[in-house]
Formats: sequence, C-alpha cells, structure tokens
Amino acid sequence: MSDESTKGHVPLVRVEPLGRSFESPPELTLLEAAAFAGIRLPRMCRNGTCRTCLCRVTSGEVSFTIEWPGLSREEKAEGYVLTCVAVARTDLVLDVPDAEEM
Repeated sequence: MSDESTKGHVPLVRVEPLGRSFESPPELTLLEAAAFAGIRLPRMCRNGTCRTCLCRVTSGEVSFTIEWPGLSREEKAEGYVLTCVAVARTDLVLDVPDAEEM
C-alpha cells in the first residue's frame, strides 16, 4: 500500500466506538493528534513503555517513532499499537473503548 501522507493527504483517523474522527498529520503521534481534536485517548508514560494507550487498528497502517515499541510480535501482527508512539501512514480506524470527548 502506498503512503498517502507523501501525496499531501493528511490521514483521517476514526475512533470507535466513540464515533469521532480527526486528522493526524505525519509530525504528530496519534495521541497528540487526538488531543488537538478534543479526543482523550488513554495515556500515561507517552514513550511506548507503559502500554496504557494500547489499542487496535482495525483498518489502515501506522509507523512508529521508536524502533520497537512495548508490543510483542503477536500483538503487532494482530494490529495492536501504542498511540503515544504511532503515526498514521494512511486513514485509520482505531478501536479504543475508553476514548472520550474532552
């Protein structure tokens, strides 16, 4: 799949079951972009180690700001990400049951 952000497209991230969407530019993590849009995602350490922000990508692709975030190979294969160190590469759908409006 091509990297949509290199074509000037700012990825759109939908948070389910909250039903809200936000733009996630490549210079921001998913956690940061959500906060700018008034969406509170679970968080604590903000450096990819505590796993508080663990959620699942049900559609789309991300890259990580660190080489190996605190995820097992199995979790990565199943679509789990840490939003504090993940960046949207394409439009995404995130499954974040604890997300809320700020």
